[in-house]
Amino acid sequence: MAFSSRVMIPLNITFIIFTITLIFSPSVVLSSSSTPKKFKKIYAFGDSYTDTGNTHSATGPSSFNYVSNPPYGNTFFHHPTNRYSDGRLVIDFVAESLSLPFLQPHLNQKADKTYGVNFAVAGSTAIRHRFFVKNNMTLNVTPQSLQTQLKWFNSFLESQGCENSTTTPKQCEAVFSDALVWVGEIGANDYAYSFASTVSPRTVQRLATRSVTGFLQALLNKGAKYLLVQGLPPTGCLTLSMYLAPETDRDDMGCVGNANKQSNIHNSIIQAKLDSFRKQFPQAVIVYADYWNAYSTVVRGANKYGFKEVFKCCCGSGGGNLNFDVFNTCGSPSSSSCPDPSQYINWDGVHLTEAMYKTMAGLFLNGTYCKPPFSYLLAK
Repeated sequence: MAFSSRVMIPLNITFIIFTITLIFSPSVVLSSSSTPKKFKKIYAFGDSYTDTGNTHSATGPSSFNYVSNPPYGNTFFHHPTNRYSDGRLVIDFVAESLSLPFLQPHLNQKADKTYGVNFAVAGSTAIRHRFFVKNNMTLNVTPQSLQTQLKWFNSFLESQGCENSTTTPKQCEAVFSDALVWVGEIGANDYAYSFASTVSPRTVQRLATRSVTGFLQALLNKGAKYLLVQGLPPTGCLTLSMYLAPETDRDDMGCVGNANKQSNIHNSIIQAKLDSFRKQFPQAVIVYADYWNAYSTVVRGANKYGFKEVFKCCCGSGGGNLNFDVFNTCGSPSSSSCPDPSQYINWDGVHLTEAMYKTMAGLFLNGTYCKPPFSYLLAK
């Protein structure tokens, strides 16, 4: 996901390479009654931070391959749901705030998708997967990318009679007029894969941001009217980054400095392109959700938000300051989980606790970390 000097800090690979399958205080509950029922459905994309079940232990990213085992899901669902957390994700809180049911994963063919579909895949990349295979950059088992998700979405649109906004305008209008298109964070895995490769991080950055912006343009060309795009979080604050990076590489938050810098630059490129899209597609409302600064705010004021552990993961093994062993991650026989996940930011070393996802959702929906504010999106 990020690198120290020339070395990339990966977020989930077998042995050395790892790939990320990438509100207020927890005492504050997001109220669906306070949010207008503007949207009747949501179409979501991204990686494990948004995936509500398109992967499971046998198909998900290597290393973090116990997502179908307890204690995943224990806090809210009381059983594993193939979400990479102890409970709900940001997208779940978004759905609740809009009085919509939780989004069903695309690969669940029997699910009711009246209220939208979730195309996000844990371990997904922005760049096509074959690029990483060609350059011997990954041992990861997840072949999906944003292009896969776009292909799935195209098939779904065709099933609704929407071929494109020009030839089938009425059908596409029906699909998008009351739909929130949520593009969760994506691209962290691309940076992780550049570890120990001959491809420079700058090349990966160029290709990843180009893939993300190309995907966004495709959505807008198809007729997306209400688009929210999440940036990358400060990946250097994740337990795995802290575990792998030398202690000399730390920023003023105590996180891995080079990893955070990489994510921040990525976000700046995406934001600049969104400004361009707003001029190119004036009929669309395009919102940027600032994951980097929202997350950083919580890290800097953890106690205010009810968190006692900023870097230590709740579910893991090995104890110590991080409670993380990359060979015995959450859900493995030797791992265990903390008694109160709500006091932890990090759940399993890469992914967040329900409490942290709830906090992030609150800052996006009710705070100042969406540009323009989420309330503006609703008003439009």
